[in-house]
Amino acid sequence: MTGRSSRGALHARRKPSSGHRVLLVTHHYAPETGAPQRRWGALIARFVSAGVDVSVLTPPPHYPSGTLAPGATEQLPGTVSRGAHGERIIRVRYREHTTSLVSRTADHLVAAVSSIELGLRRLRRRHHRPTVVIGTVPGIPSMFAAWALARFFRAALVVEMRDAWPDLIRPSGIMTGSLAQRRPGRAFATTLAHRAITRLQARADLVVTTTETFADVLRSRGARNVAVVRNGTAFPVVSRPVVAPGTDLERRPFRVVYAGTLGRSQGLEVVVRAAALVESRGLPIEVRIVGAGNDATHLAALARSLGAPVTVGPPIPHAEIEALYDWADTLVVSLRDWEPFQWTVPSKLYEVMASGHHVTACVAGESAELVLSLEAGDVVPPGDVEALANLWAGYAESGVAPVASRAASAWVAVHANDDVLAATYLALLDDLTR
Repeated sequence: MTGRSSRGALHARRKPSSGHRVLLVTHHYAPETGAPQRRWGALIARFVSAGVDVSVLTPPPHYPSGTLAPGATEQLPGTVSRGAHGERIIRVRYREHTTSLVSRTADHLVAAVSSIELGLRRLRRRHHRPTVVIGTVPGIPSMFAAWALARFFRAALVVEMRDAWPDLIRPSGIMTGSLAQRRPGRAFATTLAHRAITRLQARADLVVTTTETFADVLRSRGARNVAVVRNGTAFPVVSRPVVAPGTDLERRPFRVVYAGTLGRSQGLEVVVRAAALVESRGLPIEVRIVGAGNDATHLAALARSLGAPVTVGPPIPHAEIEALYDWADTLVVSLRDWEPFQWTVPSKLYEVMASGHHVTACVAGESAELVLSLEAGDVVPPGDVEALANLWAGYAESGVAPVASRAASAWVAVHANDDVLAATYLALLDDLTR
Protein backbone atom coordinates (compact mmCIF):
# COMPACT_ATOMS: atom_id res chain seq x y z
CA MET A 1 0.00 0.00 0.00
CA THR A 2 1.35 3.41 -0.96
CA GLY A 3 1.66 6.19 1.56
CA ARG A 4 -0.70 9.09 1.84
CA SER A 5 -0.55 12.54 3.24
CA SER A 6 -2.01 13.36 6.64
CA ARG A 7 -4.66 15.35 4.82
CA GLY A 8 -5.55 12.28 2.74
CA ALA A 9 -5.74 10.14 5.87
CA LEU A 10 -8.08 12.61 7.50
CA HIS A 11 -10.34 12.51 4.44
CA ALA A 12 -10.28 8.73 4.42
CA ARG A 13 -11.58 8.64 8.01
CA ARG A 14 -14.25 11.24 7.43
CA LYS A 15 -17.74 9.84 7.10
CA PRO A 16 -19.26 10.83 3.74
CA SER A 17 -21.78 13.60 4.20
CA SER A 18 -23.12 13.62 0.65
CA GLY A 19 -24.11 9.94 0.48
CA HIS A 20 -22.31 9.55 -2.84
CA ARG A 21 -20.05 6.60 -3.47
CA VAL A 22 -18.34 7.47 -6.72
CA LEU A 23 -16.38 5.03 -8.87
CA LEU A 24 -14.09 6.57 -11.50
CA VAL A 25 -12.93 4.37 -14.39
CA THR A 26 -9.97 6.03 -16.10
CA HIS A 27 -6.91 5.01 -18.07
CA HIS A 28 -4.86 7.94 -16.79
CA TYR A 29 -4.28 8.82 -13.14
CA ALA A 30 -1.66 10.05 -10.68
CA PRO A 31 1.27 9.75 -10.25
CA GLU A 32 1.26 10.19 -14.02
CA THR A 33 1.25 13.80 -15.21
CA GLY A 34 -0.93 15.25 -17.94
CA ALA A 35 -4.21 17.07 -18.50
CA PRO A 36 -6.61 14.23 -17.54
CA GLN A 37 -4.52 13.28 -14.52
CA ARG A 38 -4.47 16.88 -13.31
CA ARG A 39 -8.21 17.31 -13.92
CA TRP A 40 -9.22 14.32 -11.85
CA GLY A 41 -6.64 14.93 -9.16
CA ALA A 42 -8.16 18.36 -8.61
CA LEU A 43 -11.77 17.12 -8.74
CA ILE A 44 -11.24 14.15 -6.43
CA ALA A 45 -9.45 16.28 -3.84
CA ARG A 46 -12.58 18.40 -3.62
CA PHE A 47 -15.00 15.46 -3.85
CA VAL A 48 -13.36 13.82 -0.83
CA SER A 49 -13.33 17.12 1.06
CA ALA A 50 -17.09 17.28 0.50
CA GLY A 51 -17.51 13.84 2.07
CA VAL A 52 -17.75 11.74 -1.08
CA ASP A 53 -16.40 8.18 -0.93
CA VAL A 54 -14.26 7.79 -4.07
CA SER A 55 -12.85 4.65 -5.67
CA VAL A 56 -10.69 4.68 -8.81
CA LEU A 57 -10.08 1.84 -11.26
CA THR A 58 -6.93 2.62 -13.23
CA PRO A 59 -3.80 0.89 -14.55
CA PRO A 60 -0.37 1.30 -12.94
CA PRO A 61 1.44 4.46 -14.08
CA HIS A 62 2.80 3.74 -17.57
CA TYR A 63 2.12 6.94 -19.50
CA PRO A 64 3.62 8.11 -21.81
CA SER A 65 6.38 5.49 -22.14
CA GLY A 66 4.06 2.47 -22.30
CA THR A 67 6.11 0.68 -19.64
CA LEU A 68 5.78 0.65 -15.87
CA ALA A 69 7.06 3.88 -14.35
CA PRO A 70 10.23 3.60 -12.24
CA GLY A 71 9.45 3.08 -8.57
CA ALA A 72 5.86 1.94 -9.20
CA THR A 73 6.31 -1.56 -7.80
CA GLU A 74 3.70 -0.87 -5.10
CA GLN A 75 1.13 0.03 -7.77
CA LEU A 76 1.06 -3.23 -9.71
CA PRO A 77 -2.21 -4.72 -11.03
CA GLY A 78 -4.42 -5.99 -8.23
CA THR A 79 -3.05 -3.68 -5.55
CA VAL A 80 -5.37 -1.44 -3.56
CA SER A 81 -4.03 1.73 -1.98
CA ARG A 82 -5.04 5.16 -0.77
CA GLY A 83 -4.29 8.15 -2.95
CA ALA A 84 -3.05 11.54 -1.86
CA HIS A 85 -6.60 12.72 -1.13
CA GLY A 86 -7.89 9.58 0.61
CA GLU A 87 -9.43 7.98 -2.47
CA ARG A 88 -9.33 4.19 -2.87
CA ILE A 89 -7.17 3.27 -5.90
CA ILE A 90 -7.55 -0.18 -7.44
CA ARG A 91 -4.84 -0.86 -10.01
CA VAL A 92 -5.97 -2.93 -13.00
CA ARG A 93 -4.05 -4.86 -15.62
CA TYR A 94 -2.47 -3.12 -18.59
CA ARG A 95 -0.50 -4.04 -21.71
CA GLU A 96 2.89 -2.54 -22.42
CA HIS A 97 2.63 -0.56 -25.63
CA THR A 98 4.64 1.24 -28.27
CA THR A 99 3.80 4.57 -29.89
CA SER A 100 1.49 2.94 -32.45
CA LEU A 101 -2.25 3.55 -32.21
CA VAL A 102 -3.00 -0.18 -32.48
CA SER A 103 -0.67 -0.99 -29.59
CA ARG A 104 -2.13 1.73 -27.37
CA THR A 105 -5.69 0.69 -28.20
CA ALA A 106 -4.86 -2.87 -27.15
CA ASP A 107 -3.62 -1.48 -23.83
CA HIS A 108 -6.91 0.39 -23.39
CA LEU A 109 -8.89 -2.79 -24.05
CA VAL A 110 -6.89 -4.87 -21.57
CA ALA A 111 -7.35 -2.22 -18.87
CA ALA A 112 -11.09 -1.93 -19.55
CA VAL A 113 -11.70 -5.68 -19.26
CA SER A 114 -9.60 -5.82 -16.10
CA SER A 115 -11.54 -2.85 -14.68
CA ILE A 116 -14.77 -4.82 -14.97
CA GLU A 117 -13.23 -7.91 -13.39
CA LEU A 118 -11.54 -6.13 -10.46
CA GLY A 119 -14.42 -3.71 -9.98
CA LEU A 120 -16.86 -6.58 -9.48
CA ARG A 121 -14.46 -8.37 -7.16
CA ARG A 122 -13.29 -5.44 -5.02
CA LEU A 123 -16.43 -3.32 -4.74
CA ARG A 124 -19.13 -5.89 -3.96
CA ARG A 125 -19.34 -5.01 -0.28
CA ARG A 126 -22.24 -2.77 0.55
CA HIS A 127 -20.14 0.06 1.96
CA HIS A 128 -18.00 0.06 -1.22
CA ARG A 129 -20.73 -0.38 -3.86
CA PRO A 130 -20.84 2.78 -5.99
CA THR A 131 -23.96 4.84 -6.41
CA VAL A 132 -22.40 6.68 -9.37
CA VAL A 133 -19.95 5.27 -11.95
CA ILE A 134 -17.98 7.74 -14.08
CA GLY A 135 -16.16 6.61 -17.22
CA THR A 136 -13.81 9.22 -18.60
CA VAL A 137 -12.57 9.22 -22.19
CA PRO A 138 -9.98 8.60 -23.54
CA GLY A 139 -9.39 5.69 -23.59
CA ILE A 140 -12.63 4.88 -25.25
CA PRO A 141 -13.00 1.36 -23.74
CA SER A 142 -13.19 2.95 -20.27
CA MET A 143 -16.71 4.19 -20.97
CA PHE A 144 -17.91 0.67 -21.84
CA ALA A 145 -16.31 -0.74 -18.69
CA ALA A 146 -18.08 1.98 -16.71
CA TRP A 147 -21.39 1.06 -18.38
CA ALA A 148 -20.99 -2.62 -17.45
CA LEU A 149 -20.14 -1.78 -13.84
CA ALA A 150 -23.00 0.71 -13.54
CA ARG A 151 -25.42 -1.95 -14.78
CA PHE A 152 -24.15 -4.52 -12.28
CA PHE A 153 -24.20 -2.14 -9.32
CA ARG A 154 -27.44 -0.46 -10.45
CA ALA A 155 -25.64 2.85 -10.24
CA ALA A 156 -26.05 6.05 -12.22
CA LEU A 157 -23.76 6.17 -15.28
CA VAL A 158 -21.79 9.31 -16.10
CA VAL A 159 -19.84 9.40 -19.34
CA GLU A 160 -17.22 12.14 -19.46
CA MET A 161 -16.00 13.17 -22.90
CA ARG A 162 -12.89 15.31 -22.52
CA ASP A 163 -12.45 15.32 -26.31
CA ALA A 164 -14.84 15.12 -29.24
CA TRP A 165 -15.31 11.35 -29.37
CA PRO A 166 -16.47 9.45 -31.38
CA ASP A 167 -15.85 12.05 -34.09
CA LEU A 168 -12.08 11.99 -33.58
CA ILE A 169 -11.90 8.29 -34.47
CA ARG A 170 -11.87 8.83 -38.23
CA PRO A 171 -9.39 11.74 -38.58
CA SER A 172 -7.06 10.37 -35.91
CA GLY A 173 -6.82 6.98 -37.63
CA ILE A 174 -7.15 5.24 -34.27
CA MET A 175 -8.82 2.22 -35.92
CA THR A 176 -7.88 2.52 -39.59
CA GLY A 177 -4.27 3.71 -39.54
CA SER A 178 -2.78 5.00 -42.78
CA LEU A 179 -4.35 2.22 -44.87
CA ALA A 180 -7.96 3.24 -44.43
CA GLN A 181 -8.64 3.55 -48.14
CA ARG A 182 -7.39 0.00 -48.78
CA ARG A 183 -8.97 -1.66 -45.78
CA PRO A 184 -12.76 -1.33 -45.97
CA GLY A 185 -13.11 -3.72 -43.01
CA ARG A 186 -11.39 -1.22 -40.74
CA ALA A 187 -13.47 1.63 -42.13
CA PHE A 188 -16.59 -0.41 -41.33
CA ALA A 189 -15.25 -1.01 -37.80
CA THR A 190 -14.84 2.75 -37.44
CA THR A 191 -18.49 3.26 -38.37
CA LEU A 192 -19.61 0.61 -35.87
CA ALA A 193 -17.49 2.17 -33.11
CA HIS A 194 -18.97 5.59 -33.87
CA ARG A 195 -22.49 4.19 -33.57
CA ALA A 196 -21.73 2.27 -30.37
CA ILE A 197 -20.23 5.30 -28.64
CA THR A 198 -23.08 7.56 -29.75
CA ARG A 199 -25.62 5.02 -28.51
CA LEU A 200 -23.93 4.76 -25.11
CA GLN A 201 -23.79 8.56 -24.83
CA ALA A 202 -27.53 8.64 -25.47
CA ARG A 203 -28.19 5.99 -22.81
CA ALA A 204 -26.00 7.49 -20.09
CA ASP A 205 -27.73 9.15 -17.15
CA LEU A 206 -25.39 12.11 -17.63
CA VAL A 207 -22.81 13.09 -20.25
CA VAL A 208 -20.20 15.63 -19.18
CA THR A 209 -18.26 17.59 -21.79
CA THR A 210 -15.67 20.33 -21.40
CA THR A 211 -17.16 22.74 -23.96
CA GLU A 212 -20.59 24.13 -24.84
CA THR A 213 -20.08 23.45 -28.54
CA PHE A 214 -19.60 19.70 -28.14
CA ALA A 215 -22.43 19.57 -25.62
CA ASP A 216 -24.72 20.96 -28.33
CA VAL A 217 -23.45 18.36 -30.81
CA LEU A 218 -24.28 15.52 -28.41
CA ARG A 219 -27.70 16.95 -27.61
CA SER A 220 -28.48 17.04 -31.34
CA ARG A 221 -27.68 13.30 -31.49
CA GLY A 222 -30.07 12.36 -28.73
CA ALA A 223 -28.02 12.51 -25.55
CA ARG A 224 -30.72 13.22 -22.98
CA ASN A 225 -28.75 14.90 -20.19
CA VAL A 226 -25.59 16.81 -21.13
CA ALA A 227 -23.71 19.25 -18.91
CA VAL A 228 -20.49 21.21 -19.23
CA VAL A 229 -17.69 21.10 -16.67
CA ARG A 230 -14.72 22.86 -18.21
CA ASN A 231 -11.09 21.94 -17.70
CA GLY A 232 -9.27 23.83 -14.99
CA THR A 233 -5.66 24.82 -14.59
CA ALA A 234 -3.16 24.63 -11.77
CA PHE A 235 -1.20 27.53 -13.20
CA PRO A 236 -1.31 30.59 -10.94
CA VAL A 237 -3.57 33.22 -12.47
CA VAL A 238 -1.91 36.61 -12.88
CA SER A 239 -3.90 39.80 -12.38
CA ARG A 240 -2.00 41.98 -14.84
CA PRO A 241 -0.19 41.57 -18.17
CA VAL A 242 3.31 40.18 -17.77
CA VAL A 243 4.54 42.41 -20.61
CA ALA A 244 3.97 46.15 -20.62
CA PRO A 245 2.50 47.54 -23.85
CA GLY A 246 5.21 48.75 -26.21
CA THR A 247 7.98 46.64 -24.68
CA ASP A 248 11.03 46.62 -26.99
CA LEU A 249 12.55 43.30 -28.03
CA GLU A 250 15.96 44.97 -27.51
CA ARG A 251 17.39 43.79 -30.83
CA ARG A 252 17.07 40.15 -29.92
CA PRO A 253 15.20 37.36 -31.74
CA PHE A 254 11.45 37.04 -31.35
CA ARG A 255 10.96 34.19 -28.85
CA VAL A 256 8.34 31.46 -29.18
CA VAL A 257 7.59 28.58 -26.79
CA TYR A 258 5.44 25.48 -27.04
CA ALA A 259 5.31 23.33 -23.89
CA GLY A 260 3.05 20.30 -23.89
CA THR A 261 2.21 17.09 -25.71
CA LEU A 262 4.11 16.48 -28.95
CA GLY A 263 1.52 14.31 -30.67
CA ARG A 264 -0.35 13.99 -33.93
CA SER A 265 -3.27 16.00 -32.62
CA GLN A 266 -1.14 19.10 -32.06
CA GLY A 267 0.15 19.36 -35.64
CA LEU A 268 3.36 21.09 -34.58
CA GLU A 269 5.04 20.74 -37.97
CA VAL A 270 3.46 24.10 -38.75
CA VAL A 271 5.50 25.73 -35.96
CA VAL A 272 8.80 24.35 -37.28
CA ARG A 273 8.07 25.28 -40.89
CA ALA A 274 6.85 28.77 -39.97
CA ALA A 275 10.00 29.45 -37.94
CA ALA A 276 12.16 28.39 -40.89
CA LEU A 277 10.17 30.67 -43.19
CA VAL A 278 10.54 33.67 -40.87
CA GLU A 279 14.30 33.16 -40.68
CA SER A 280 14.52 32.79 -44.47
CA ARG A 281 13.16 36.34 -44.69
CA GLY A 282 16.12 37.58 -42.69
CA LEU A 283 14.18 38.12 -39.47
CA PRO A 284 15.49 36.85 -36.10
CA ILE A 285 13.34 34.24 -34.35
CA GLU A 286 14.01 31.55 -31.74
CA VAL A 287 11.58 28.71 -31.00
CA ARG A 288 11.67 26.24 -28.13
CA ILE A 289 9.46 23.14 -28.16
CA VAL A 290 9.46 21.05 -24.98
CA GLY A 291 7.41 17.99 -24.18
CA ALA A 292 6.93 14.30 -24.87
CA GLY A 293 4.93 12.49 -27.51
CA ASN A 294 4.95 10.43 -30.67
CA ASP A 295 6.07 13.36 -32.86
CA ALA A 296 9.08 14.46 -30.79
CA THR A 297 11.68 12.67 -32.91
CA HIS A 298 10.01 13.70 -36.16
CA LEU A 299 9.87 17.37 -35.15
CA ALA A 300 13.55 17.41 -34.18
CA ALA A 301 14.48 15.78 -37.50
CA LEU A 302 12.33 18.25 -39.44
CA ALA A 303 13.97 21.20 -37.69
CA ARG A 304 17.42 19.86 -38.59
CA SER A 305 16.50 19.20 -42.21
CA LEU A 306 15.10 22.72 -42.66
CA GLY A 307 17.84 24.39 -40.65
CA ALA A 308 15.04 25.95 -38.62
CA PRO A 309 15.83 28.01 -35.50
CA VAL A 310 13.95 25.46 -33.39
CA THR A 311 15.09 23.32 -30.47
CA VAL A 312 13.04 20.29 -29.42
CA GLY A 313 13.60 19.07 -25.88
CA PRO A 314 12.07 16.78 -23.25
CA PRO A 315 9.45 17.90 -20.72
CA ILE A 316 10.67 20.18 -17.98
CA PRO A 317 9.59 20.15 -14.31
CA HIS A 318 6.43 22.08 -13.53
CA ALA A 319 8.45 24.37 -11.25
CA GLU A 320 10.44 25.56 -14.28
CA ILE A 321 7.48 26.30 -16.55
CA GLU A 322 6.94 29.86 -15.34
CA ALA A 323 10.56 30.78 -16.06
CA LEU A 324 10.27 29.30 -19.55
CA TYR A 325 7.07 31.23 -20.19
CA ASP A 326 8.67 34.45 -18.95
CA TRP A 327 11.50 33.93 -21.46
CA ALA A 328 9.02 33.84 -24.35
CA ASP A 329 7.28 36.62 -26.24
CA THR A 330 4.40 34.34 -27.22
CA LEU A 331 3.17 30.87 -26.25
CA VAL A 332 1.78 28.45 -28.81
CA VAL A 333 -1.44 26.45 -28.55
CA SER A 334 -1.96 24.26 -31.59
CA LEU A 335 -4.41 21.66 -32.89
CA ARG A 336 -4.77 20.02 -36.28
CA ASP A 337 -7.37 21.13 -38.76
CA TRP A 338 -9.80 18.37 -37.83
CA GLU A 339 -13.47 19.37 -37.57
CA PRO A 340 -13.99 17.77 -34.11
CA PHE A 341 -11.27 20.04 -32.72
CA GLN A 342 -13.54 22.99 -33.48
CA TRP A 343 -15.75 21.72 -30.65
CA THR A 344 -13.00 21.47 -28.03
CA VAL A 345 -10.82 23.79 -25.96
CA PRO A 346 -7.44 22.31 -24.95
CA SER A 347 -6.59 22.70 -21.28
CA LYS A 348 -3.26 24.16 -22.40
CA LEU A 349 -5.13 27.25 -23.60
CA TYR A 350 -6.46 27.90 -20.09
CA GLU A 351 -2.94 27.55 -18.69
CA VAL A 352 -1.50 30.02 -21.19
CA MET A 353 -4.28 32.54 -20.60
CA ALA A 354 -3.83 32.20 -16.83
CA SER A 355 -0.14 33.00 -17.23
CA GLY A 356 -0.91 36.42 -18.69
CA HIS A 357 1.29 35.82 -21.73
CA HIS A 358 0.34 36.41 -25.34
CA VAL A 359 -0.95 33.29 -27.07
CA THR A 360 -0.40 32.28 -30.67
CA ALA A 361 -3.43 30.08 -31.24
CA CYS A 362 -3.34 27.74 -34.23
CA VAL A 363 -6.93 26.68 -33.64
CA ALA A 364 -10.48 27.06 -34.93
CA GLY A 365 -13.99 26.96 -33.53
CA GLU A 366 -14.69 27.54 -29.83
CA SER A 367 -10.99 27.88 -28.94
CA ALA A 368 -10.48 30.58 -31.55
CA GLU A 369 -13.59 32.44 -30.43
CA LEU A 370 -12.36 32.40 -26.84
CA VAL A 371 -8.94 33.83 -27.74
CA LEU A 372 -10.41 36.56 -29.91
CA SER A 373 -13.23 37.57 -27.57
CA LEU A 374 -10.85 37.87 -24.60
CA GLU A 375 -8.05 39.47 -26.62
CA ALA A 376 -5.71 36.77 -25.32
CA GLY A 377 -3.55 36.84 -28.44
CA ASP A 378 -3.67 36.09 -32.14
CA VAL A 379 -5.42 33.31 -34.04
CA VAL A 380 -4.21 31.70 -37.26
CA PRO A 381 -5.91 28.86 -39.14
CA PRO A 382 -4.62 25.43 -38.07
CA GLY A 383 -1.88 24.15 -40.36
CA ASP A 384 -1.43 27.47 -42.20
CA VAL A 385 2.36 27.90 -42.33
CA GLU A 386 2.23 31.13 -44.32
CA ALA A 387 -0.24 32.82 -41.96
CA LEU A 388 1.77 31.80 -38.90
CA ALA A 389 5.04 32.98 -40.45
CA ASN A 390 3.47 36.31 -41.41
CA LEU A 391 2.22 36.84 -37.84
CA TRP A 392 5.59 36.18 -36.24
CA ALA A 393 7.48 38.07 -38.93
CA GLY A 394 5.36 41.11 -38.18
CA TYR A 395 6.33 41.07 -34.52
CA ALA A 396 9.99 40.34 -35.27
CA GLU A 397 10.12 43.19 -37.76
CA SER A 398 8.37 45.68 -35.47
CA GLY A 399 10.68 44.88 -32.57
CA VAL A 400 7.76 45.20 -30.14
CA ALA A 401 6.56 42.30 -27.97
CA PRO A 402 2.85 41.38 -28.22
CA VAL A 403 0.61 41.83 -25.18
CA ALA A 404 -2.41 39.88 -23.92
CA SER A 405 -5.45 41.55 -22.37
CA ARG A 406 -6.06 41.20 -18.64
CA ALA A 407 -9.52 39.94 -19.56
CA ALA A 408 -8.06 36.54 -20.49
CA SER A 409 -6.56 35.71 -17.10
CA ALA A 410 -9.59 37.20 -15.34
CA TRP A 411 -11.87 34.87 -17.32
CA VAL A 412 -9.78 31.84 -16.34
CA ALA A 413 -9.94 32.83 -12.66
CA VAL A 414 -13.74 32.59 -12.82
CA HIS A 415 -14.49 29.88 -15.38
CA ALA A 416 -11.55 27.47 -14.97
CA ASN A 417 -11.41 27.59 -11.18
CA ASP A 418 -11.10 24.09 -9.72
CA ASP A 419 -13.28 24.90 -6.70
CA VAL A 420 -16.10 26.12 -8.94
CA LEU A 421 -15.74 23.20 -11.36
CA ALA A 422 -15.86 20.61 -8.57
CA ALA A 423 -18.91 22.27 -7.01
CA THR A 424 -20.65 22.16 -10.39
CA TYR A 425 -19.81 18.48 -10.80
CA LEU A 426 -21.06 17.62 -7.31
CA ALA A 427 -24.32 19.46 -7.94
CA LEU A 428 -24.81 17.37 -11.08
CA LEU A 429 -24.21 14.17 -9.11
CA ASP A 430 -26.70 15.34 -6.47
CA ASP A 431 -29.32 15.73 -9.19
CA LEU A 432 -28.65 12.19 -10.45
CA THR A 433 -29.10 10.48 -7.09
CA ARG A 434 -32.14 12.33 -5.78
